[in-house]
Amino acid sequence: MALHFLVDPPVLAQPGDSVTLTGAEAHHAAGVRRVRAGEAVTVGDGAGAWLEGTVTAVDPKLVSIDVLSRIDHPAPGRRITLIQALAKGDRDELAVQACTELGVDAILPWQAARSVSRWSGPKVQRGVQRWTTIAREAAKQAHRAWLPAVHAPVSTAEIAARCSSERVLVLEPTATRRLSAVDLGDGDVSLVVGPEGGIAADELDALVAAGAITVRLGETVLRTSTAGPAALGVVNVALGRW
Repeated sequence: MALHFLVDPPVLAQPGDSVTLTGAEAHHAAGVRRVRAGEAVTVGDGAGAWLEGTVTAVDPKLVSIDVLSRIDHPAPGRRITLIQALAKGDRDELAVQACTELGVDAILPWQAARSVSRWSGPKVQRGVQRWTTIAREAAKQAHRAWLPAVHAPVSTAEIAARCSSERVLVLEPTATRRLSAVDLGDGDVSLVVGPEGGIAADELDALVAAGAITVRLGETVLRTSTAGPAALGVVNVALGRW
């Protein structure tokens, strides 16, 4: 499979045109992936454009690619959002990486009551940027035409408000309903994943009162880093993505 690279959207190039990689992407292509003139590669903008081309010039600061073909992939008709609680260590980052590879469309950090990790002040912007970088690299690795957007942290009340417009599924080991048996409706879907200590009772009550559905994944208790990717796999099958 050809190496894949990303440029900032929108990409307007058509077959017969050329595109250039600059900055960190050029350095990655030339210095890390060691592309060579004549090599076939693909280029995307994370917003649906997908180009196939041939490398014509390589430099650590600029890589030129002649475009041979272009496909514009439509955005998913039904979006899947990961609402991931902040977690200790790199557990939340692992969830962001895996869910991006598995096709999630948007990612929202959630500072749950039991989140050991806390974002405040400058840490909020740094945290969002860190997750954005992880998602970008994971999307590139997975050869995704669309990159998931990483948004600012949300509160429990803001999660509850989403119940009026989409199916909100809260992953909870004590739930009686299995995710595979739940009706996903005909709109967008959000998966809510708690921190390592679980979702607090008052948070669960608020979400359920707003219309969220608690669901479980089998008989085991999954870590916060694996619950989201596992649930996303189930939803991908139910929505016909896989």
